[in-house]
Amino acid sequence: MATTAPAHLGDPRTQEAFGTVRKCITLFGAVSAIVLGVVAVMACTGHEVTAFLWIRGAVLLAIAPLVHRMAVRASEGSFKAFDRVRTLSTVMPIAIVGVDLIPGLCPAWYAVLQGLSALAMAGVAVLTRGPVLCAAFPTTK
Repeated sequence: MATTAPAHLGDPRTQEAFGTVRKCITLFGAVSAIVLGVVAVMACTGHEVTAFLWIRGAVLLAIAPLVHRMAVRASEGSFKAFDRVRTLSTVMPIAIVGVDLIPGLCPAWYAVLQGLSALAMAGVAVLTRGPVLCAAFPTTK
């Protein structure tokens, strides 16, 4: 199915908003890489590191380039990609913080770093629901 580029997609404000979305997703990925790096350092220095910390850190790091690619496709006119980024950026921060609040599941430092990554994705959620990007994909039924 071909995607027709919306009329507002070429607007400089729209592309600037998409640029900010991509930067926020990159920040999410960078924080995820830092989290995984800290887990690795802790494991190498003899601290207790659970499988949960490894797996969650790796999964969130692996998700970052996928969401970034979706954001790039959205900036090129794909409503499907835009909708996925909008949905993921809403669900992910809630899921990240919700899991971090489970007592005893992860150490405080891990929860704080993951919370920072959740903030970056929350920024994406705000931007993708803002007037500039919503105007780029007007709903037509």
